[in-house]
Amino acid sequence: EMCIRDSAYDAIVYDLDGTLVELAVDWAEVADRVLDVYAEHAIIPPTDDLWGLLEAAEEYGVGEPVEEAIALHERSGAQESLLLPLGERLVAASNREETDGGTSEPTAADGAVDGPISVGVCSLNCEDACRIAVETHGLGAAIDADAIVGRDTVETHKPEPESLLAAIDRLGADPDRTLFVGDSERDAVTAERAGVDYAWVSALLAETV
Repeated sequence: EMCIRDSAYDAIVYDLDGTLVELAVDWAEVADRVLDVYAEHAIIPPTDDLWGLLEAAEEYGVGEPVEEAIALHERSGAQESLLLPLGERLVAASNREETDGGTSEPTAADGAVDGPISVGVCSLNCEDACRIAVETHGLGAAIDADAIVGRDTVETHKPEPESLLAAIDRLGADPDRTLFVGDSERDAVTAERAGVDYAWVSALLAETV
């Protein structure tokens, strides 16, 4: 197991929902709404899985209404979202840095690593929802606004590696000097495909108690 405390990274990219915040979204309800979109277009859905429906939507000619149906719930869910423990640590670390004029360095207890680091977000949620959540919880001081990448920011989304690599590129970092922190198998696969080290949020929190 990688010991994050002893590892050297120039950048950390975080997943959003389930890692930094918890969106106030009933995903079963969202899936039902997306199934309604398929029904409205007289299309037999290929699956009842939300992300499977999203991935198939373009092929079935309902990409735009399906995307908007999901994004609508995500945007409102971001406004009502809950800041999770790792997000709290990130906010606290950036607040301390502002208080002492930027002389303090992030520590493992902040969910970060030693030394100056760049921080971005790579999420399966839409970019608008990511930005709303970042603003809602005051995460903007810790996260590079240019490196907030949602599923609609680049051509593909997780678990394809392009969105993670885009966030890293926007931070001016190298993949082999970056850590991706997430909470799902999809996140882990994304990191593997991008050639980026991965840490589960649960392991990171356990290590930095």
